[in-house]
Amino acid sequence: MKAIIFDFDGTLANTLPVNIFGFQEVFKKFDQKDYSKEEIKEMFGPPEPELIEQNLQSNDVKEAVSYYYQQYEENHNRLVDKNQEIDQLLSRLKERGLKLGVVTGKSRKSFEYSLAELDMKKYFDVLITGDDVKEAKPAPEGIQQALKNVHVAPDDAMYIGDSDDDMNAGKEAGVHIGAAKWLPEYQSSEYSVEPEAVFREISDLIDFLEKNNNE
Repeated sequence: MKAIIFDFDGTLANTLPVNIFGFQEVFKKFDQKDYSKEEIKEMFGPPEPELIEQNLQSNDVKEAVSYYYQQYEENHNRLVDKNQEIDQLLSRLKERGLKLGVVTGKSRKSFEYSLAELDMKKYFDVLITGDDVKEAKPAPEGIQQALKNVHVAPDDAMYIGDSDDDMNAGKEAGVHIGAAKWLPEYQSSEYSVEPEAVFREISDLIDFLEKNNNE
């Protein structure tokens, strides 16, 4: 393995609570609708402005998007904890000489905010957001962009995410795929595409890499 590309929300950071809270507040304020956590998750895929535009009944889309980012930033520290185990994992992977990247459906704005708050940007060689692709996951475009950027062939790379869309995107990109269930909140419990490995603990990824390197 020469590169590991990660999803972000629910994979590298427990940001799903602040994402969901932000969207719930938007729909409550602008549409007077109360959506459950699961209903919000069903909307996930495109970057936040597009998600709001697709699902908001109110015409105040621009104001709603601004309000989402306000809620995201004001509540980030309250709802998102820095995870030392994830930091240690990324450090160890960098020490092994692996190229590391993120392919996320998040907008660049919220992604960069979270990276700064969690001090994670230093670990990555390539960062692809929902603003950088024409087709969101499960399309493979983001993963393909990331691999091209770090000059690694699909056979030598793994994509790790927490959703069914992540597994499908990885399969379409021709990379190894792993499912992350190591954070308190993740998107999918079952997958339509079987991952090569399911990581229930963060240490499981290191064990998987050591096992495969020794075979």
